[in-house]
Amino acid sequence: MNESMTAFPTHSDAWTMERLREPAQGSRTRIVIDTDAANEVDDQFALAWALLSPAELQVDAVHAAPFSFSHRRASLPKAPPDARPFDPPQVGMERSYEEIERVFERMSLPSSSRVYRGSAGYLESPSEPRRSAACDHLIALARTADAQHPLYVVALGCVTNIASALLLAPDIVDRIVVVWTSGYPSSAPHVNASFNLEQDAAASRVLLDSGVPLVYLPGFHVGAQLRLSSVEVEHYVKGQGVIGDYLHGLFSNNPLWSILGHDASKPYSWVIWDLICLAWLIRPEWVPSTLVRTPRLDAALRWVQAAQRPLMREGHAVQRDAIFNDFFAKLAR
Repeated sequence: MNESMTAFPTHSDAWTMERLREPAQGSRTRIVIDTDAANEVDDQFALAWALLSPAELQVDAVHAAPFSFSHRRASLPKAPPDARPFDPPQVGMERSYEEIERVFERMSLPSSSRVYRGSAGYLESPSEPRRSAACDHLIALARTADAQHPLYVVALGCVTNIASALLLAPDIVDRIVVVWTSGYPSSAPHVNASFNLEQDAAASRVLLDSGVPLVYLPGFHVGAQLRLSSVEVEHYVKGQGVIGDYLHGLFSNNPLWSILGHDASKPYSWVIWDLICLAWLIRPEWVPSTLVRTPRLDAALRWVQAAQRPLMREGHAVQRDAIFNDFFAKLAR
C-alpha cells in the first residue's frame, strides 16, 4: 500500500532485480551522499572514505540531512537539558552542512557546487514533501542518470531529503538506487528503535512504499559489527594527514558523550555504522546480501511482511577487517 497516494512507477521483479545487481568491480560508481554529518562521528569516517576512493566512487554531491535527538530526551533523564544533540532538526541540518564543509576543507578538496543544505524539518505526513536545495539538486542529478548507469543515493541518516524528492518527482524511481543503513533485519520482530528510521517515520515509509530500488543494510546487528577501538584509532588514524588527525579528534570527543556519558580513563570502542553503505558500493562481497520482499513499517515501527511487495537487497553480514583495512590503507596514502 502506498500511503503517500503518489503515483510511483511500477515495475516487474525482473526489472528490480536488474537494478539491484551489485556494482561491477572496476567500474566507477556515481553517488550522492545524504548525511547527518554532525550527529556523531561515523558519517565523517564514511564521507572521508568515499572521497579517498576515487577509483571506485564518483562523489557527485553531498547533501545535509536534518537530525535531532529531542525525541529521545525522556529516555535520557541524566543528559543535560541543553545538550547540543537535543537541538531541533533544522539546527542539526545546518550543523551537518558545516561539518561536511569541514571534511572537504581538511581533505583539501573543493566543495563548491557539491554540498547542499537539506530540509529544515521532517515530513508532516507521507504525502507532504519538504522542498530544499538538496531535494531539488537530487531530482536534477537523478535525471542525468540512465537505466544502465543509475545514480546511487547513499543515505546515512533519516531519509527526509530523499523521500521529498521521490514525492516531488516520482519519475526518479527509474533512475536511482538508494543504499540505506537503518534498523533491524526485515525478518526481525523488534521495534525499529533506529535513529535513522524513527526520526522521520513518514519519510521512511515513503522510501519503503515507493518501489525505488533499495539496498537495505541493517544496523542491528549487521552494521553494529563495524566497531572501531580507541587503540586502533591511535595507531591507524591519528597522524595520517590533516583528515586523519581530524577523525581522531572526533573519535576522542564524540558529541554523543554529552547525553550518553563516557569514561575516558579506559580503552573504548565505537560503531562506525555508516561505513557499511560505502563498503557495499566499493566491494559488495564485504557486505553479503540477498534479495527479499520489502516489508511495510507499521505504526509501532515493526516490520510487516506482505505479499506482492517490491524486491529489495538486504545485507546480512560484514567483513569487518577487510573494510577497516581498506579504509586505513587509503588514509595512509
